Amino acid sequence: MSDVTTTTIVSDYRKREESIDLAPIEQQLGEYHGGEQELLTLNMGPHHPATHGVLRLLTTLEGEVVRDVKPIIGYVHTGIEKTAEQKSYWKVIPVLERMDYLAYYFNAQAFCGAVETLLDLEVPKRAQYLRVIHLELCRIMSHMVWLGTSGLDLGAMSMFWYCFRERETILDLFEQSSGQRMHTRYIQVGGVIEDIPAGFEANCRTFLKRMPKAADDFQALLSKNEIFLNRMRDVCPVDAETLLSLGVTGPLLRAAGNPWDLRKASPYSSYEDFEFNIPIGTKGDNWDRYAVRVAEVYESCRIIEQALDGLPEGPHIADDRKVVLPPRHELATSMEALIHHFKLVTEGFRVPPGEVYYPIEGPRGEYGVFVRSDGSSKPARVHMRDPSFVNLQAVRPMVRDAYIADFIATLAMLDPILGGIDR
Repeated sequence: MSDVTTTTIVSDYRKREESIDLAPIEQQLGEYHGGEQELLTLNMGPHHPATHGVLRLLTTLEGEVVRDVKPIIGYVHTGIEKTAEQKSYWKVIPVLERMDYLAYYFNAQAFCGAVETLLDLEVPKRAQYLRVIHLELCRIMSHMVWLGTSGLDLGAMSMFWYCFRERETILDLFEQSSGQRMHTRYIQVGGVIEDIPAGFEANCRTFLKRMPKAADDFQALLSKNEIFLNRMRDVCPVDAETLLSLGVTGPLLRAAGNPWDLRKASPYSSYEDFEFNIPIGTKGDNWDRYAVRVAEVYESCRIIEQALDGLPEGPHIADDRKVVLPPRHELATSMEALIHHFKLVTEGFRVPPGEVYYPIEGPRGEYGVFVRSDGSSKPARVHMRDPSFVNLQAVRPMVRDAYIADFIATLAMLDPILGGIDR
């Protein structure tokens, strides 16, 4: 294009620009800053890349400020509770593990604990310690996924790779002890499916030496980053009283200063044997939610190390042939064991009539299972209290009157798992 043509085009553009009447625009800007602005309602999700899972958030905005939000769920509803009522007790475990797919050990622990309470079945001490080891490894793994994906939401892409590196190490340990990396079905009614194999303890101790150093590195990358600090400190705080009124538990409640933790308040699976601290915050803002979860990683490492040091001798599962599958090696030599195995697999075991609610402390808060038995080999009713479902109520008080950008960061700090919300 020649210089003459370019000059003509620029000149024509300037003439058009000068002919535009800016008075209406200036009037609108004045109303924007001084008067009431029209509200805009839009959908975030159900497939927005900033949402966690298939979640729809009906959001009302005034400019960039969130005035209201309504979570809409049910997009991945799987009918797990009803499915559980159609299966024998020991076949329910792999179904429940697929709800909160980052806390499958906790799903199994709560259900097995409820059934064991109805059966009045005592779990061997060694099995209780093995459960604790895997539960705390699973807690760290869940927090690594949360920290990595939250880093992505805030633009810290390298955090995702660093956190998933540690997660993969934990999944290697799960594969070594159970044969599966996810949905392991390791926790069974009466104990655990198998004792830990040779080499597991050494590999686990190697991980315990590395994980605290990795957590130090994560904090060095984030805690002194000015952008991260501005997105976290004093952003979307909620007080403990409001959270309690909504039934919120776990790291969100502890971030607001309430030290409620079922591992201390109502110990299960021998948690009373271990020394560990409960990290709490002061303001209940995004920074406290971040800091509490990172601190929990160190405490979980402490618990696992104590469990390995004091791991009792003895069986890894209860010796109750009416409930527990016989050892695999007996099937080839004992007709009685073979018949017993066949009846348990085909018919299941019967549970005395009654009902129980069994709560535990999961990565996102109180996870509980209610089981009602009618005396048959299938539960008459199974209901789960998933913390992600309850905690989602806190989104509205957290983000009202906050900026839309802070909404995304706060949703990340909530750490919701939609498989547990919809179930």
